[in-house]
Amino acid sequence: MAKIKTLEDAFHETLKDVFYAEKQSVRALKKSAKAAQSNELKQAFQTHADESQTQVERLEQVFEIIGRSARAKTCEAMQGLTAEMEEDLEDFGGTDAADQVLIGCAQAMEHYEIARYGLLKTWATKLGYDDAAALLDQTLQEEKKTDELLSEIAGGLDYARPEAAAA
Repeated sequence: MAKIKTLEDAFHETLKDVFYAEKQSVRALKKSAKAAQSNELKQAFQTHADESQTQVERLEQVFEIIGRSARAKTCEAMQGLTAEMEEDLEDFGGTDAADQVLIGCAQAMEHYEIARYGLLKTWATKLGYDDAAALLDQTLQEEKKTDELLSEIAGGLDYARPEAAAA
């Protein structure tokens, strides 16, 4: 007879997924920092890469709180998002649109993480893991702040439309 799955099981599986995703995010952000043309964007990516490393450590604390070892489970969503970023870097690297495209890729990753951290925070609260919920909320707020910053940077970047340049 199959074991009945619980919210506790869902929380643990999702935590493993996010642990993998966050580690992938650190790598992707470092790569994006190197590829970015704008100094402001380079700095934003590097700062968030460092912040994401702290978020990985925070996730390790959450695993500790729930009495489980910190183990990652392949996150298909983050693999897809990072593969898309690689493809976009190949297609747009060195063009006027490169930084905007990098921002789009980074925001797709941020939105995934925001969704996951929001869910994990809610579940941690339901399961009585108040300390874990506080850690997850701290990360959730950082992810939201990064998303807002990326939107700000995108709006401030100069972009010369080819038809305007030809006129």
